[in-house]
Amino acid sequence: MHATAFILTMIGGINWLLVGLLGKDIFTMLGWETSWIAKLVYIVIGLSAAYLIFSHKNDCKMCDKGMSGGGTGGMKPM
Repeated sequence: MHATAFILTMIGGINWLLVGLLGKDIFTMLGWETSWIAKLVYIVIGLSAAYLIFSHKNDCKMCDKGMSGGGTGGMKPM
């Protein structure tokens, strides 16, 4: 579930990159801008992002090790 949500969220991120750079999203470029399929995919991507937000603490290896240690975000100091 986590891997699927991650992939869908990355697709959404790339879509927003295209919107920012070109002013068009993936579905507009494919000619599906008014399609119910586009709306369904947007909903699934949004739900994937929400899933990742709420499950992040349990799935993230850095968070599992304790991000509060020394203000380094769980990372070792350089």
